[in-house]
Amino acid sequence: MKKMNLTALAISAALLAPSALADDGFVFHGYARSGIGISGDNGQNVEFNKQQLGRLGNEADTFAEFGLGKEIYNEDGARFFFDSMLAVGSDGSNIFESLKDDEENGFIDFRQLNVQATGVLNFAPEATLWAGKRYYQRHDIHITDFYYWNTSGAGAGIENVNLGDGRFSFAVIRNDDNMVTDEGNRGEALNVNVIDMRYAGIELWNNADLELGINYAITNPSDDASTEAKEAKDGVMATAQLTQNLDNGFNKTVVQYGTEGYAKELATFGAGTSYHATTEQGGSAYRLINWGIVNLSDNIELGHQLLWSSTIDDIEANQKDDLTYLSAVVRPVYNWDKHRKTILEAGYFNNQDVNGKDLSGQKITIAQAWNAGEDFFARPEIRLYGTYFSNIDTVEEGVYSTVDSEFNVGVQFEAWW
Repeated sequence: MKKMNLTALAISAALLAPSALADDGFVFHGYARSGIGISGDNGQNVEFNKQQLGRLGNEADTFAEFGLGKEIYNEDGARFFFDSMLAVGSDGSNIFESLKDDEENGFIDFRQLNVQATGVLNFAPEATLWAGKRYYQRHDIHITDFYYWNTSGAGAGIENVNLGDGRFSFAVIRNDDNMVTDEGNRGEALNVNVIDMRYAGIELWNNADLELGINYAITNPSDDASTEAKEAKDGVMATAQLTQNLDNGFNKTVVQYGTEGYAKELATFGAGTSYHATTEQGGSAYRLINWGIVNLSDNIELGHQLLWSSTIDDIEANQKDDLTYLSAVVRPVYNWDKHRKTILEAGYFNNQDVNGKDLSGQKITIAQAWNAGEDFFARPEIRLYGTYFSNIDTVEEGVYSTVDSEFNVGVQFEAWW
């Protein structure tokens, strides 16, 4: 079996890069998933906390992102690239799913619309100058669809400036808080702008590197804002990510710390995309993550996620206990040949809420898959799966079920390009 690429999610990064161009300068990139499934007692597929338990056999939607970009200019070492992306989603209930009558049934969003220019800054010709709406240097764990460092949005910045032994990036990105009313703002939400600074590629020991980042969220209420909006505090999210490349895979360890609105984001499986301005003032939290993928033999691969998060200082008024999450997910894969694999995924989580109440859940999935290649990330892939959930009724939000245990049976495809 061919060895897996050692860089985490290098596949998706390469697909989105302006350098991956066709002869005419156009690039078409994207992601999609869809399928059909049933559950034992709840009709359609049940989707149960996939970020904590794993996504295999645990997705009940149709979702796609279609990106189209073009290199518009390339002369004298200067390049300008236009990129766009449209995201669509639905519950997959039928062939005609209109957004007119039920917006919760589906959506259409512009996720990206930006211009990126390289070779235009005299002091750093290697750097990229960009402006617009963009997926910005996102970090995620694919097997759980969990984005743990993601400040994407409309903004502008300069990235990948060679500085010392590493690369420095600076951006300002808008992430308004829609839960806080500000009628003076055109969107009637509290305006929040995030200063994003990152320093990546710090070489440590053999095949190990470190990335450091600071996100500083600045609340910007108007004169007509609510008292709640005017009292909102700025917050900080600090991230350190250690990547260890191995002969047979890679491993990543992530440490994050957040204050004010970012404290709630870290304590509740947030990515950094949302800023919770109503968080109890003085709140703080931290999160520890370890994940990776390794080849155990010529035919066996293993992906995993381990996560622990906890509040430090209270994020809610009258909070009685720390809000904590523990999550463990493993996905071993056996490759029969280049186009067939059998996949097992098992997950467990435990959540203690702010009142000291314990919530937990377990999941196990077995799937037979047919895929385009033998790598862990080889796609497209079509899967026939069976999933069993337990303790499903202990979760108060995010699950459509009223029973203690449940199962899904279904077929799904997943693709990216």
